[in-house]
Amino acid sequence: MELLQLYEEMGLSGAVYRRGEQILEQLEERFKSIDRRAEYNQAKVLAAMQRSRIGANHFAATTGYGYNDEGRDRLEQVYADVFHTEAALVRPQITCGTHALAVALSANLLPGDEALSPVGLPYDTLQEVIGLRPSPCSLAEYGVSYRQADLKPDGSFDYDAIRAAINERTRLVTIQRSKGYATRPSFSVAQIGELIAFCKSVKPDVICMVDNCYGEFVDTVEPSDAGADMVVGSLIKNPGGGLAPIGGYICGVRSCVDRCAYRLSAPGLGQEVGANLGLLPALYQGFFMAPTVTAGALKGAIFAASLYESFGFRCVPNSVEPRNDIIQAVELGSEAAMLAFCKGIQSAAPVDSFAAPIPGDMPGYDSQVIMAAGAFVQGSSIELSADGPVRPPYAVYFQGGLTWQHAKFGILLSVQKMADAGLLTL
Repeated sequence: MELLQLYEEMGLSGAVYRRGEQILEQLEERFKSIDRRAEYNQAKVLAAMQRSRIGANHFAATTGYGYNDEGRDRLEQVYADVFHTEAALVRPQITCGTHALAVALSANLLPGDEALSPVGLPYDTLQEVIGLRPSPCSLAEYGVSYRQADLKPDGSFDYDAIRAAINERTRLVTIQRSKGYATRPSFSVAQIGELIAFCKSVKPDVICMVDNCYGEFVDTVEPSDAGADMVVGSLIKNPGGGLAPIGGYICGVRSCVDRCAYRLSAPGLGQEVGANLGLLPALYQGFFMAPTVTAGALKGAIFAASLYESFGFRCVPNSVEPRNDIIQAVELGSEAAMLAFCKGIQSAAPVDSFAAPIPGDMPGYDSQVIMAAGAFVQGSSIELSADGPVRPPYAVYFQGGLTWQHAKFGILLSVQKMADAGLLTL
């Protein structure tokens, strides 16, 4: 059976498919570059696993306290090797990226300290962690203050404002690499390195933490290679490779990671406890697969920008800009367009393809959010997904795809649903 015939049976018209093929002809060299980067990152992970002498015995399950869990300890050794850090904390007990960030912040900030965001307002869920929106157990409740320096209108760092914001109480600088639910640029590792160097020139002992979510393996280097004291992320995003069912990581200098371990478990226990519950094969294999899976998601993001720009929609980043994460924002201009786009992504899913995404309230968000995700792992945004707060400019944030081919089909089907609703003209 011809591919187009099969796609037509799945709801995709020949007109949309052919439009996509025209776009792909322009992307061949760009995709080759992504594949070369993925090959380097694959070798980097493979070398780290070989140096740690990973064996089948390291996949054994542990329960209870998890004492002497060599497989868990070796996995953290592999992460530290890949991220070029002194230590790593990689645990299924970290439930999500926000949890990992909350652990890192609360472990390294004490009452009277101040945290600084030099990149403007952080992601919605982190606002409650900080206490910008009142929440029980926020940093604000424990006497930690917060300050931010907004980005300039062009999305660049306002170094004068950052210098003015750093003071004797500034203990930690938190840098969000990805755009979150904003239409600002995401930051490259080189840009982050310059920002870290500047902050440390103003206050040498300040801790610089990078929220690395959605950015792992997009480049051949990570923020820890550019001076970050901690890099933090979720295993159900890039580094889990679509196989990790839960978890988060914190890689960095030993003193910071030790405090994170004490905060996650208990003072005096730290990394000595925490059973792996039989999850290690998925965590190891997911990390091994992550460079290739991330490359497929990057291709999907670039294809989405190129295709939607051809219909006149603003995309951030645009189709030719360098990529610093896997997220593609498309400004659709209306709630109806968001619904149609997400309906297409949901219809392309292997799980719950029959469901209809609708806006709803989500913990940690002050606007209703629409989410399309038919994932094997609930909430996994390295799998094909799209979401966004229903508020102007009505931007939808597309990411993921365990394979490039699936990402491509999902994007094409989102265009199909937009066309069916009369929201774009083929």
